[in-house]
Amino acid sequence: MNRWRLAVTVMTVLFPVLDYAANPFLDANNDQPVSARFRGTEWGDDIGEKDIALTAQVVTTRIAETAWGAIFKIEFTDLKSSAPQKREIRPDYFIVTDNRIVLLNDEDNATAATKISAMDKPPEFEPNDIYGITSGSFEHQEEEWKATIKLKADLCIYDASHPSGHFKKIVWKKGVGLVEYASGYGARADGYRLKREVTSRKQ
Repeated sequence: MNRWRLAVTVMTVLFPVLDYAANPFLDANNDQPVSARFRGTEWGDDIGEKDIALTAQVVTTRIAETAWGAIFKIEFTDLKSSAPQKREIRPDYFIVTDNRIVLLNDEDNATAATKISAMDKPPEFEPNDIYGITSGSFEHQEEEWKATIKLKADLCIYDASHPSGHFKKIVWKKGVGLVEYASGYGARADGYRLKREVTSRKQ
């Protein structure tokens, strides 16, 4: 019996990657970038009273894989609309474990991602940086910002809002990844909403 216990212990030490189950909402088989077309609208003080069409190419890349999870970079490229000023959306970096999707919020995300990927366990997460869960529900309030995360069918929906009208919404879909990304400031002073195009390609 003691030998069997020792063998199990050794296997656990040698193969820690077995403890990590891929997150169903954000995962990849390799480090190759995956691109998807997103369509939606944007609005703002310099646009006018009506929303205008906005399109973007969203590229998701696994930039690191660890025994406890992975780190992903999501970039928004080729943004097009008829707005007088071209919109820019900064890339997001997400730390992913089997039950969390967490925003990497650092001054230099690329450098921070490299350091975190070398760690033997995930870093401690701030509640306001949690953007995805795989079970239950989540709610957090920091000053006047309130964020909720809910699961609905095969979707994980992150909603954050502020009494001033600021908001952010991110929707993840099982087996797909990011399917909606929206952000706004003030009483429609500036904002956008993008949704992933649905393709009919057979698996």
